[in-house]
Parts: sequence; structure tokens; C-alpha cells
Amino acid sequence: MLACWELGLSESEASLIERAARDADAFGALYERYVDRIYNYVYYRVGNAHDAEDLTARVFFRALAHIDTYRDHGAPFAAWLYRIAHNLVANWHRDRSRRRDIRLDDLVGLAERGDGPEHLAERSEEARVLLAAIAALPAERQQVLILKFAEGMSNVEIARVMGRTEGAVKSLYHRTLIALRDELSRRGVA
Repeated sequence: MLACWELGLSESEASLIERAARDADAFGALYERYVDRIYNYVYYRVGNAHDAEDLTARVFFRALAHIDTYRDHGAPFAAWLYRIAHNLVANWHRDRSRRRDIRLDDLVGLAERGDGPEHLAERSEEARVLLAAIAALPAERQQVLILKFAEGMSNVEIARVMGRTEGAVKSLYHRTLIALRDELSRRGVA
């Protein structure tokens, strides 16, 4: 008898996780389900594709290594993956210098869109100031901005990922926007 995953049918997340704890090959279905979301989250936290790919791979290696210890506490499996990603990104930032590299690919992509040098320089400076202002925020505030704007999550979803109540997320989001506005104002932008 063929299993539902062998027939290409959708398998419930709980049974997929349970099966993945016994069979590393079954983990591939979980990987396919979540890799793009985790990559996007990591990418917005680290700012470059190479490191985002590396860290995303580490997230899934760590998840595979510890899938047998995963327990459903009412939050979706994705929340567990986001917590792993958050911890790895925090460690990555702690281990790296604050120097920001500009990739040649990024500059070529901007130039190919037909932006003139003046416009390109202005946009680049605005982006640099915004990224610096966001980087000056505490990690949990950076996380709420990324989950809200880059991932498009609702406050309820963010609350599950961050292990907080929806009210706490609304409050954190509000305080984060005020802190970001103040930081941009301090830098002479807002």
C-alpha cells in the first residue's frame, strides 16, 4: 500500500513531522514546504544571498538533527524553524564585523534598470541609512519588521513565531516604528 506522500497527496504537518523524526528522507517534504520562507527571513536579516543560503542550510541541518526533540506546543512547525533561524542569525551577527560589503551583482542589477548615476547614488544612500537605522534596533525589533514587511505575516502569525501574545506583538511593532522614526530623525532623514 502506498503512503499519501508517495501518491503526491498532501500529508498533515503532524504526521509528516512524526515520520521525519524516524526517516531522514521524509524530512525533504518539510524542507520543500518551508525553505523559501526561511531563506527570505534569513536573507533580510543578513543582507546577502551567499550568507543567507549558508545560514538557511544550517537551519535545516539543525532542524533535521533535532527533529526527534520537536514538540508541538500549539505553535506551527514554522515557528520552530524561525526560532532556529533567529538564533543562527544572531550568532552570525555576533561573530561578524559590522563592515557591510556591496556586491558587484547588486550594483549591476541597479544600473541595468536604467537609473542614472545621481538617482542610483541617492537611492543607495537612502537604503544604506535605512538599513543602518534598522541594524541599530534590538534584534527582536528587527525580527518583527522582517516578519511583518518581508514575510507579510499577520500579528497572530508573528506572535506564534516569537512566542508572544498578539497584543505584545502589536505593542512591540508600535514601539519599533517609533524607535525607527526617531533613529531616522537622529540621522537627519525623517
